Amino acid sequence: MKFKLIFISLPLLATLGIQAQVDRTNFRAGANVGLVVGDFSEAYSLNLGLDIYQHWGVSQEVDLGIATGFSNAFGEKQTISNGGLTVETEFGNVQFIPIAGSLRIYPTSGFKIGGDVGYAIGVNKGNDGGFYYRPTIGFDISGGTTEINVSYFAVNDEVTFSSVLLGFLILF
Repeated sequence: MKFKLIFISLPLLATLGIQAQVDRTNFRAGANVGLVVGDFSEAYSLNLGLDIYQHWGVSQEVDLGIATGFSNAFGEKQTISNGGLTVETEFGNVQFIPIAGSLRIYPTSGFKIGGDVGYAIGVNKGNDGGFYYRPTIGFDISGGTTEINVSYFAVNDEVTFSSVLLGFLILF
């Protein structure tokens, strides 16, 4: 448990430490939808989520910040038949609340790359959460007030739960 608290606290403290150097800030909130891939793709298909970010500009090309949100993957019903035996299993939803440090780099106007790294808290029963990472590519639209992004959401705790997501953010 101490490791988890330290792991969560370090990105947040580093982000707050740079706040004195801030020349711009922005708050972002939005939603995402995607497909579960990898180890859990047969038991889960659709993933819906909410994203919340607070970023501080440390230079013209770099923002650092914190990220959180909510992710819900919907469980599927599976039927397995072997010989004359048929077994039907229904998987419950998998839910996470990520807490992460966030980095965005702007190589050109309106285009950004970056990612979030931290810990995802497992919300549903039997879900311990795990190491969270989410590389992202984003594009500003509507004069920089909204963003469309593509990301890879992953939580690793012995096995990896992952999704490929399409997101929409509003910048405040």
